Amino acid sequence: MIEQHLDIPTADGAMNSFVVHPEEGGPQPVVLFYMDAPGKREELHDMARRLAAVGYYVVLPNLYYRRTRDWQLTERTEANMAVMFEHMYSLDARSTQVDTAALLQWVDSQPAARASRVGALGYCMSGPFVMWAAAQFAGRISCIASIHGANMVTPATDSPHRMAPAIQCESYFACAETDKWAPPADIAQLQAALQAAGTAHRIEWYPGTEHGFVFPQRAGIYHQAAAERHWERLFSLFGRALR
Repeated sequence: MIEQHLDIPTADGAMNSFVVHPEEGGPQPVVLFYMDAPGKREELHDMARRLAAVGYYVVLPNLYYRRTRDWQLTERTEANMAVMFEHMYSLDARSTQVDTAALLQWVDSQPAARASRVGALGYCMSGPFVMWAAAQFAGRISCIASIHGANMVTPATDSPHRMAPAIQCESYFACAETDKWAPPADIAQLQAALQAAGTAHRIEWYPGTEHGFVFPQRAGIYHQAAAERHWERLFSLFGRALR
């Protein structure tokens, strides 16, 4: 495997990123990996490696680069959580458009990346981001996956569920049974929007899980069987849409 830590230029500054892909057999289809709120960290690097190991060119950017290059949530204290939410709420549809444009431009220049096939993967806070990206770059994004995505339905005009008519690619949504950030009523509204738009999609509930169940280091939350199912679903989606 080839791993790199590098800066990707954007309209808002240098976005420090982790890039990993197979050494042989390229160019490989691209997966843009949008992080969750606790920040870019080794746990996510390991998840990116797992994707790369089965034949993908994975780019994991630090989406907080406008504010910090290296912040991550190390302990869930009240003060640390307050900082996390400040970082999280600094991101929106506009920042997603800037960052995704930069990522696409960058992978276009990489010989090891088959940039004609791009998938977008978002966890937790980034569930909305992959929907915005798919709507903003409908001609470039070949599939999206939102894993226990948060705030998928809001009153805002750019609410993720309102993006459904503009999304042309297949989408997958993994939903935790217990998730205050994505309650059943919100998911029902998301599903109704996708159905009305005729967008190819699958929404799957994961019984016995809580928000964040895919992360191995999330003590008391990690659900191994459900996490493995999510990997199976991702490999299937990417195999259909990116190969």
